[in-house]
Formats: sequence, C-alpha cells, structure tokens
Amino acid sequence: MVTFEGLPGAVAVSHLRVYDWPTEDGLRGGTPHLHLTCSEGYVVVGGAGSVQTLTASGFRQTPLAAGSLVWFTPGTIHRLVNDDALRIVVLMQNSGLPEAGDAVLTLPPRYLTDTDTYRAATALPADAAEPEQERAARARRDLAVEGFLALRRATEAGDPEPLAAFHRAAAALVKHRTDDWRGRWEQGAAAASRATGEQLDSLARGDGGHLARASVYAEQPSAYGKFGMCGRLDVYGG
Repeated sequence: MVTFEGLPGAVAVSHLRVYDWPTEDGLRGGTPHLHLTCSEGYVVVGGAGSVQTLTASGFRQTPLAAGSLVWFTPGTIHRLVNDDALRIVVLMQNSGLPEAGDAVLTLPPRYLTDTDTYRAATALPADAAEPEQERAARARRDLAVEGFLALRRATEAGDPEPLAAFHRAAAALVKHRTDDWRGRWEQGAAAASRATGEQLDSLARGDGGHLARASVYAEQPSAYGKFGMCGRLDVYGG
C-alpha cells in the first residue's frame, strides 16, 4: 500500500516577511497577482496589515493581525499591504505550485501580450547581487500595482471587461505549462488522495498494516530571504 510522504494533503508552506516598500497609492506591500489552479492561505504570525482582493464580485480588504487565518480560491487577485512588520506562514495547494509558476502578476495589458514580453517584465536576475535583485523585484511590483489599481477602478465603476481581459491573458500565458503542473498534481495532491482511499479500503477490511510503516520527517528552510512576489521568503523543499 502506498503512503503519501509529503506534507498533509500535499500542501506546501513558506515563511513570508511582506515587503515594506511604498507604492504609488501610498501603501506598503507586495505584488498583486492571481493563481490559476491553486488555493492559498495565510496564517499571520506577527505584525499587522491587510490583504486586498479583487474578483468578479468586487474589491475587498481583509485586516490581518497575529492569529488571523485567511484563504482564497484560484482567480482571486490578491495584494498584501504591510502596516507594521507583517509576517505570514503561507499555505499553498499542489505542493507549492503557486511559487513554482502558478501565478500571473497584474501587469498593465501591454506586458501581457505574449510569454516573452511578460517574462522580460517579471524575471529576476538570478545570479545578480542582492541590490540588483531588489531593484528588479520592486520594479515588477510597481508595474503590478499599476495594473491592479486600473483593474480595481474599472471593476468599481461597473466595467467588468478589463478584469475579464486580464483573466483571458493570464490563461493564455500559462497554457504551455499545464502539462508540468499536471505532473506535480498527480505526484502530490492526487497521490495523497489515492493513498487515503487505499487506507480507508484496508481499514474497512480490518487491515491496519500500513500503520507499521509510519515515518517522521523534518526540514529546515532550503533558502532564506528569497525575493518573492509579496516579500522575502524562507522556503522549504526544492
């Protein structure tokens, strides 16, 4: 019988210190974006702030303080606002796919026309010194805030087309990656679900043999302070 050895339900975690860089609307925080196949959750472990979200149902701002738990489904544009040293444990569906490609930033439409244009506007220089990486991360954050504010204004004015157009562009940008994502899902969440089903079948027969194969795992972060979409990340796993 197969036992799934990843984190429960193939959820992944990272520790996030939200950017405190100011933006054009006077707020401090991260890069607005959405995920296309993954839900994501925040467990706030320190500081204070909020998460701004934008969906076809409209704009919403949810306060965040130590102990807060917030989660949202695919398609939710989200922007973290840092009022005071906001720190979050991020819970990610599908074995961390949100940090492995399942994200499209809310850049202005001129940057969403094709994958090369989008990549040029969002890629960070991997081998560059930290100040250069920070400049690139801040520049793409500012572009995404520009696009987010335009989408918010249109949605609040009753015009759904700009948000719908962003959804279409986001889907087109990731279309070529779905085979890789499917593999991650099959080896992660789908495998975890199958393992639970097999264990239930065994228990229904009175067979608890899988209990003798129990294991314990522990990890330290594989990277500290990585520049992410919303802040500096301590990440686990590859």
